[in-house]
Amino acid sequence: MASSSDPTTAAAKMAPWHAPNPDSVSHDVGLRIMNSLTREKNRFVTMGGGREVYWYMCGPTVYAPSHMGHARTYLGFDIIRRILSDYFHYDVNLIMNITDIDDKIIDRAAEQGIACEELSRKFEQEFHEDMQLLGVSPLGVSPPNVLTRVTEYIPEIVEFIRVLVEERHMAYESNGSVYFDVEAFRSNYSYCKLAPEQINNAELLAEGEGKLTATQDFISDKRSPRDFALWKKSKAQIEPSWPSPWGEGRPGWHIECSVMASHILRRMGLPDGTMDIHSGGVDLKFPHHDNEMAQSEAHAQCHQWVNYFVHSGHLHIKGFKMSKSLKNFITIGQALEHNTARQIRFCFLRHKYNAPMDYGDNTMDHAITTEKLFVEFFHNVKATLRGSSLTAQEQKWGEEEHLLQEEITKSKKRVDDALRDDFETPTALSALADLVKSTNIYIEAKEKTKNGANSLVIRNSAVYITKVFKVFGLISSSEAGEIGFEAGGATAEAGGATREDILQPILDALMLFRSNVRDMARSENVNGVLEQCDAFRDDILPPLGIRLEDKSSTAGGRVQSVWKLDNPETLMKERQLKEQEKIRKQEEKEARLLEQKEQDLKHSISPREFMKSLLLEDGATLKYDEEKFDEEGIPTHFSNGEELSKGDKKRAVKEYKSQKNKYEKWIARQHQAAKTWFDQKQFCSGNQQPPDNIKKT
Repeated sequence: MASSSDPTTAAAKMAPWHAPNPDSVSHDVGLRIMNSLTREKNRFVTMGGGREVYWYMCGPTVYAPSHMGHARTYLGFDIIRRILSDYFHYDVNLIMNITDIDDKIIDRAAEQGIACEELSRKFEQEFHEDMQLLGVSPLGVSPPNVLTRVTEYIPEIVEFIRVLVEERHMAYESNGSVYFDVEAFRSNYSYCKLAPEQINNAELLAEGEGKLTATQDFISDKRSPRDFALWKKSKAQIEPSWPSPWGEGRPGWHIECSVMASHILRRMGLPDGTMDIHSGGVDLKFPHHDNEMAQSEAHAQCHQWVNYFVHSGHLHIKGFKMSKSLKNFITIGQALEHNTARQIRFCFLRHKYNAPMDYGDNTMDHAITTEKLFVEFFHNVKATLRGSSLTAQEQKWGEEEHLLQEEITKSKKRVDDALRDDFETPTALSALADLVKSTNIYIEAKEKTKNGANSLVIRNSAVYITKVFKVFGLISSSEAGEIGFEAGGATAEAGGATREDILQPILDALMLFRSNVRDMARSENVNGVLEQCDAFRDDILPPLGIRLEDKSSTAGGRVQSVWKLDNPETLMKERQLKEQEKIRKQEEKEARLLEQKEQDLKHSISPREFMKSLLLEDGATLKYDEEKFDEEGIPTHFSNGEELSKGDKKRAVKEYKSQKNKYEKWIARQHQAAKTWFDQKQFCSGNQQPPDNIKKT
């Protein structure tokens, strides 16, 4: 290992960077991004000069629960992605990987006595769920356009390494493993572009190689301590492995991103697999991201695989690096037990994405205060707008209205300048907070005047703030409400209606129900009250998206009812299906009654008459000769004159006994019905007559 006086360390200069130079630029919004490749803010221009942005983001290594460090990275980049897409109108193609095999996963799986795949899939699922929970919308942190897993790209990884070994001559096999030859690469390319001062950092180099391969055996296989593993020889029966030209093994850590990103981007039409943006945590700069670029540039034979490298800042917990040993390790789930997803997003918006951030009680207190400022603002605006009328209100603007509109214009300029300056969300939030204060001052001042506040200028302010908040992911873009946060009643299922929109028809229905019930109560019409209750449940509430269910009676004899919110279309469909089911059951009941009546009619025939009435399969010809029956009523000849054989007679006897049994049961039922009717006759008045079947009996 070279000493600190090595000229390569002493002359730790940034490598040359070449600004994208497309043939033409059709979409340039004046955005400047802090580029880790230059450590300066560079003007952002896409490779093609248009709206298409190709972005690769390093995903998590899934061996443990997601923590607030993950939230810092992925929620922060979610905000940037939303700004690029929804504010600057770029078409962002985001690729993210899942590292589902590496030394940490193997080590943790061995500790728990489970397979690596079982462990990685478990924590990958938790990661995706946490990303959803971190959103204030149903979508949460927006998923990438393409998701890749290392274990699903093994053939591509092996082929990528083969090219580096056999065609580029920048990698070599040693004792079953394959290593990247850093010195061979440096002869024609720039190495360690992101952190040249770290090129000899032995601790970081060892960490990049992984716990299981940072042993003396593996180190001695290398030509240089700077070389890093592309393919790791497997330890028999200890860790997962795949076949390769160099023997059974598994990918190194750095190679996975190079291969998966290059493969997807080439399939997207980028010949060298190059990209506009690469992002990740600042702790990945060296060696991971530097080695990624070295491999990729060697393979593609290009000198700039990434145009803009963007890194999120460190996250500390109350001033200290997050660590289990310090008992300050906070999972995303634990954080959400104390604060809402919106409050956490406010917290990250208040801090520059690439600056160090301290996460603690004071930090969240400031975020909660910021949230409260905007929540109260939206409440006040809605209350003011509800009490105003465009037709009844004087619309000519005075000095106060013009001044507030000027404040809105200034705020838009400040927000726009901030977002173009490397996504400066803290400054943008500050501009919006100032606009809230100006609007509140206007409303308070106008409340003391005769004409009151002008509703349109207030709406202009609130609508603009809402628009920016939708860009930031604080408000779901699917909400149709023009102003403010979801107030508990705004749902996509309800067509995006605001809480006020939902409450109005409900309150109207309640007033009508109350009026009808009062009328019924005054006339002492108990049945009418119950009918109104049923109609309220079955006819009034479903179109409003409310399901009212009557549960079983409580111990006190009262019926317990519960309400549930649902899609009105779903409830109306259920109502339709219930009506159809009711009709179906009624039809089935009538069919059963008809069938029973027909059966009763058949069963009321004496066995002898029954045997005489049986028909052949043609449904017209009598089966037996009506004149040829024995004394018991058993036929002896068929209708064609043929005498019944022994077997035929046996079957005829069986038919006879079956009908006899049915006939006797029918007789018994008629006697019982007659007895019941005559027993009850003494309680009857008038000239009531018994039913026809009893008369017959």
